[in-house]
Amino acid sequence: MQTLSPVKAAEREIFMDVLRGFAILGIFIANLGSGFSGYNESAHATGPLLAQDWDHKMTFLHHMFIEGKFYSIFSLLFGWGIALQIKRGLDKGTDALPTIKRRLVFMLLLGAIHLLIWTGDIVFFYALLGFLLLPCRKFSNKTLLVTGITLIVLPILLYAAKSQWHWLNAPSDLLFSTGQKLDLKLTGITSEAEYFEYAKHANWWDILKGNISGFFFRYGYLFFVSRIPKVLGMFLIGYALGRSDFYKNIAQNKKIIYWIIGLGLLIGLPANFYLARYMTYFSNDYWSMKIKGLYQTIFYALGVVPLAMAYVGIFMLSFQSNAGKKLMSVLTPVGKMAFSNYFLQSLVGNFVFLGPGLGLTGTIGPFYYTFFGIGFFIIQIIISTIWLKYFNYGPLEWLWRSATYKKWQPMRKTETISA
Repeated sequence: MQTLSPVKAAEREIFMDVLRGFAILGIFIANLGSGFSGYNESAHATGPLLAQDWDHKMTFLHHMFIEGKFYSIFSLLFGWGIALQIKRGLDKGTDALPTIKRRLVFMLLLGAIHLLIWTGDIVFFYALLGFLLLPCRKFSNKTLLVTGITLIVLPILLYAAKSQWHWLNAPSDLLFSTGQKLDLKLTGITSEAEYFEYAKHANWWDILKGNISGFFFRYGYLFFVSRIPKVLGMFLIGYALGRSDFYKNIAQNKKIIYWIIGLGLLIGLPANFYLARYMTYFSNDYWSMKIKGLYQTIFYALGVVPLAMAYVGIFMLSFQSNAGKKLMSVLTPVGKMAFSNYFLQSLVGNFVFLGPGLGLTGTIGPFYYTFFGIGFFIIQIIISTIWLKYFNYGPLEWLWRSATYKKWQPMRKTETISA
C-alpha cells in the first residue's frame, strides 16, 4: 500500500512559480489585445500584419480561452501567497501582518510607477485590494469560499441593477468624464483616429501625459466591469486554498481536483463559448447596458472562474508526474521573477507599439501578436533562467524584498540569504 505523504514546502513553492509563470504568459497575450496593440477590430487599424479572417477567429479564441482566466489565476495565487506568509509567521510565533502591510505599501508604490508606464497595470489595484483581504483572514475556510463565490457572481446583480438605475454607475461615469477632460487638456485627443496617430508618433513625454489621464479611464473601466468583486473573490478562494494546506495534501485531495477539472470544463467551456460569442459580436451592447450585455455578464461569471480553476487543477495533477514536473518546470524562473517579467512585458509592449519605439499601434492583429507574445515569453524563460543562475531574485523582487525587510537583501548567489 502506497504511503500518502504531504508535499514539501519547496516543491509547493516551485509549483506556485510554475503556475505564476503560466499566468504571466496569458496576461501578456491578453494585454497585447486589450491595451498594447491598439487593435480591437478598429476601422483605423491598418497594416501588413493584419489578417482579417484569422484575426477574427483568434479574437474569438482569446475571449473563450484567455479572457479573464489568467488574472483570475494570478488573483488566486495572490491570496494563496498571503495565506502562506501568515502561516509561516504563526509557525515561527511572530505576527506577519506588519511585514505583509509593508509589502503591500511597496506594491502600491511600484504600481503607481507602473501606471505611468502603462495604464493597464494590475499591481496598484492588487495592492489596494490586498488591504481589503487582510481583515477577512479571520473568516473560516467555508466562509471564505462562500464569500468568494458570491463576489464572483455578484457582477450579474450589479450589472442588472446599473442597467435599471444608472446613478449606480456614477463612480465609473465620473472617472471616465475626468479622464476625457484631462486627456483633451494634456494630449488634445478627441477621436479614435487621433489616438492612433498620437500613439504611433508621440514621444515619451507625450506618452506619460496620456498615461496620467489613462489612469482615470482604467479605473472607470474597472468600476464599470465590477472587477473589484471578481478579483477579491479569487483572493478569498486563494487564501482558503493556502490556509487549508490543500496542495500540501494533494494526494488526499485528488478526487476533489478531478471534480474541479470536470465541473470546470463542463460548465466553463460552453459558458465561455457564449461569452466569446457575445464579446465578439455584441460588445457594444455590453457598454450600452442592453439585455445582451447582461447575458455577457452572466456567461462571464459562470464561465471564467470555472475554466481558470480547471486550468489550475490540470496543472496540479500534471505536476505530480515526473514528466509533467520536468516539462512544466521551465516556467519556474519566469514565475519566480513574475514582478520583473510583468514590468518587462510593459516596456517591450510600449517599445513595439508606441511612438518612442517602433510605433506599430493598430498594425498587428491578434493572429500575429499572439505568436509574438509566445515568442517573447520564450525569450523571458531564457533570460530568467540565466539571471537566476547568478542572482537570488529578479531586480524588482530584490527591491521589493529589501524594502519589506528594511535591509538590503543578498542579490548574488554567492551571498547567504538570511531567514
